[in-house]
Amino acid sequence: MARVRLADVAERVGVSTKTVSNVVNGTGWVSAPVRERILATIAELGYRPNLAARQLRSGSSGLIGLCVPSLREPYFAEFASEFVSAAEARGTTVLVTQSKGNRQVELAMLENEDLPAIDGLVFSPLTLTREDTEARRSTIPLVLIGEHGEALASDTIPHVGPDNAAAAEAATRHLLDQGRRRIAAVGLQSNEVDSTGHVRFEGYKRALDAAGIPLDPALLIEVEAYHRAEGSAAVEKLLADGVEFDGVFCFNDSLAFGALYTLGVHRVAVPESVAVVGYDNIEEGAFLVPPLTTIDPGLATSTGLILDLLIGTRKGEGGHIGTPFSLVER
Repeated sequence: MARVRLADVAERVGVSTKTVSNVVNGTGWVSAPVRERILATIAELGYRPNLAARQLRSGSSGLIGLCVPSLREPYFAEFASEFVSAAEARGTTVLVTQSKGNRQVELAMLENEDLPAIDGLVFSPLTLTREDTEARRSTIPLVLIGEHGEALASDTIPHVGPDNAAAAEAATRHLLDQGRRRIAAVGLQSNEVDSTGHVRFEGYKRALDAAGIPLDPALLIEVEAYHRAEGSAAVEKLLADGVEFDGVFCFNDSLAFGALYTLGVHRVAVPESVAVVGYDNIEEGAFLVPPLTTIDPGLATSTGLILDLLIGTRKGEGGHIGTPFSLVER
């Protein structure tokens, strides 16, 4: 079967090949009705852009890679969805994959091994070191996200994200403002100092210090992963050990979902007896009973900024670039 060409789409719609090209590549101006007819015809005929030809003509493939640790985690799934939509609005396609925290996979992604030609890579690493990024041979533009990625930012490699310590401090301060004084921290990690757990713990500790409340080791719960099961197990441990607590700051929403489940099973009233705050503003949190108060890390702002750094007006910038966060009180 012959490959469908731009000219075939143009002939079917009754417009010029240039008009179809503008729609496919996100360039020029095309009226909304004509754009809709062209997109419908593209779908009907099964047109697929010739990426090799596009790259030869413009130096751009129209593709961006996105690598996150796990698409099973709600935050990364929602980030991927938001980023894909933002890229589509700019005429760019996103190839999404997951590393599962495997160092060899992350090293291969860093060098763009076994990937098609892409215009840039968005990467949330867990195992890479500064030595890895400094030794990088690939010249494909790279933007890092995630707490670990912030530690790897340089003059040539930007990192985009909120001030995690400040956001965690705001979450803890919200619980303190409600009169909570025995606040458990769920999400500590014993690995490297630039981990999510370490950074968010710093914010938690700052809030307690400002309130004159000493750290209580019994309220500090380590987890192996940021999953619902770990959040549930953390609260089970607090209850089984007889630890008194009237608040819980979970270092992500998945942990908070597990914590709320176990509090419910044990008939602990939320928020009357124990108030819970999460981090990430996952959509699911708004539909729990009770709904979850959480930190919104500003996905919409960060996705647009990342695209500007890769294919837009801010190409070539480096260093950490902060995005706003907010407390979503429910």
